[in-house]
Amino acid sequence: MRQDGLVMMNLYLMRHGIALAQDEPGINSDSERPLSPKGVKRLRSVAKGLARLKIPFSSFLTSPLLRARQTAEIVAQTLGLEAELEEISGLAPESSVEQLMFSLTRFHAQKHMLLVGHEPLLSDTASFLILGKIGPKLDIRFRKGGLCCIEVEQLPPTEPGVLQWHLTAKQLRLLAKSGKS
Repeated sequence: MRQDGLVMMNLYLMRHGIALAQDEPGINSDSERPLSPKGVKRLRSVAKGLARLKIPFSSFLTSPLLRARQTAEIVAQTLGLEAELEEISGLAPESSVEQLMFSLTRFHAQKHMLLVGHEPLLSDTASFLILGKIGPKLDIRFRKGGLCCIEVEQLPPTEPGVLQWHLTAKQLRLLAKSGKS
């Protein structure tokens, strides 16, 4: 809560984990690409690192594509939030920032929302949230399994948000290891 009494919202943007290549046998479309075995293993460690941050997620949203949904499921399971997971079309790779913001308006009362999606939509969304406008963009890149936290006043935002932090998957995995004795 700010000094003026306004309750802020934190949006956590996460890119899906490492997926199988589109030319792998049995993959008929981009939407069907699952996480690779390496992607699943790394995501489990990323999720353990995320759990150490003790974020009280109130909403857990994912793209409908398989690799993003699997990423969200691994994280949700690790955090004990499986029942909170919801797919929204606004996080699909072909969506625009405007479509995503429209999809998120019904979650305006949430305080900690995790969004699992794809590039370049996540970078474009982070830039929009931080700058408070569509237009020239900040050069923010999400590697697979990467996560950032942006604080905004409301959805859709009317003022620029604040980038609180941006962690790579490797940093989250190291955070998971730091919790072991």
